[in-house]
Amino acid sequence: MIKQNNKSTLKSSTSSPQLTDKKSLVLGGVIVLLIALSPILFYSYESFPTSSVWKTFFFEIETSYGSWYLYAWYLAGKAIPVYLLLIWFFTCKHWWHWIILVPLAMYSFQLWSLCLENSNQDSLEIIYILPLMAVIIPFVYLIRAKLFNSVRGDNLQSFEEELGQKRTLWGQIKDLFS
Repeated sequence: MIKQNNKSTLKSSTSSPQLTDKKSLVLGGVIVLLIALSPILFYSYESFPTSSVWKTFFFEIETSYGSWYLYAWYLAGKAIPVYLLLIWFFTCKHWWHWIILVPLAMYSFQLWSLCLENSNQDSLEIIYILPLMAVIIPFVYLIRAKLFNSVRGDNLQSFEEELGQKRTLWGQIKDLFS
């Protein structure tokens, strides 16, 4: 059986295999711990006061939202997806991991709007995300096309002929499942 080489099986010649395996286990354990902490971090909004003014011995802060509890709920609802998407982006080894930047950018813009206490938070981020999507989506599609071309071969003539054939809707659906 032919064993594929990937990032997890390649070992550096300067470090011992046991040290590399130990580092990998520690790093994996930290990542698992960070993911496991996400529900605790999300439900931390329940510890915030239900009034719009938060008074402590050290400070007094007021929010434009109905209450600090509501603001913290919105914040957790935007920050935890950013947190989990960042973990996913930096740990994903697949070729398509760049597309994770699109929802990451969407949640980041919403989080930024929330931090500025802008009440019109979920309506304008599409304006900022469209240029990012215009760059990332063709880039990912180009990578996919190059991979598809290398797997299928360099015979694009048959592929172009197949695209040029006129088919009915039912014929196209049948081709999807064949």
